[in-house]
Amino acid sequence: MAVISRLDVLNVRNLSSVQLLPSEKMNVIYGDNGSGKTSLLEAIYLLGFGRSFRSQKLDSIIQNDKEECIVFCDLAEGAAIGLSKSRRQGHQLRLMGERQRNWADAARHLPVQILNSESFLLLEGSSKIRRRYLDWGVFHVEHDFVNAWRGAAKCLAHRNLLLKQRSPDRVQLAAWDYELCRFSQHIDRSRKEYFGLLYPLLLQTVERLVSITGLSIAYARGWDDGEELAASLQAGFDKDVRYGATQLGPHRADILVKVGRASAVEVLSRGQQKLLVSAMKIAQGYLLSRCSGVKCVYLLDDLPSELDAANRRRVCELLDELNCQVFMTCVEEHDLEKSWPPGLMPRKFHVEHGKICEVV
Repeated sequence: MAVISRLDVLNVRNLSSVQLLPSEKMNVIYGDNGSGKTSLLEAIYLLGFGRSFRSQKLDSIIQNDKEECIVFCDLAEGAAIGLSKSRRQGHQLRLMGERQRNWADAARHLPVQILNSESFLLLEGSSKIRRRYLDWGVFHVEHDFVNAWRGAAKCLAHRNLLLKQRSPDRVQLAAWDYELCRFSQHIDRSRKEYFGLLYPLLLQTVERLVSITGLSIAYARGWDDGEELAASLQAGFDKDVRYGATQLGPHRADILVKVGRASAVEVLSRGQQKLLVSAMKIAQGYLLSRCSGVKCVYLLDDLPSELDAANRRRVCELLDELNCQVFMTCVEEHDLEKSWPPGLMPRKFHVEHGKICEVV
């Protein structure tokens, strides 16, 4: 069960020095805009993903007059994760004191989901965002998946480099095609199996939050279902050469979310979209708990600005049923007063000018 029992944040944006002892269930962080609420969520997100949800470059999160920022957490299970980011030396990630070469092991100890204003991109953004959503789930339930994903990425990089040449070497291409097809078969099988498990949970969660007549959600693997990838690559070779990039494969996979024949984003209201995205994120938490017994940590940034009181209550009820840890931000303390089920007493923290104190 992923529960943060202690969080230390040093020099992350306007958070100079923060130590938090959060509740294992609901935590409310409130304060004026610009006070540092979202920066606290960003710090937790960094430990779970190795990147920010606000900026492409880690340098930008370091406080302006500082050379380094640090985020550290103790987990209730006994693990400890620490990240330091220096302007000059790059980043160092440690799990149980041991330096890590990548984020895979740390991410498995701290699975994180976020709901914020950017979550709409899951519906209206590119297929890359929906692949990330799908692959997050596959990664957490099948440990071998990440190796196949990395292998396919390496093959695609080499293949695309060859395709950009004036006269691509067909012998080398054939070798990379073989490896790409081998890894892609693993990736597609894993994604398909995961989506098959997720789909019924997703429909059940959607029904709990919002009524959408004609909703359909389907996995598209990135090439014709009735064809082997090797044949698709061969048939699309001229097009690949013309674009200098591989047009078919697991890197083109998508989740198709429709209402009737139209894309869901073209039909649904903003509120319906928010609830649908919330259902998609929460359903993944249910499946992770069912498959591995691990609970997600959920980060909800400024939920009152996105949903009315009744819908906030529905979202919080589902998260309470998950028995997971939640960090939720708002401007005023009373903004979320009626959002959680009776008997649930959240731990409250007030943020002001980068300083955070618990409100008793």
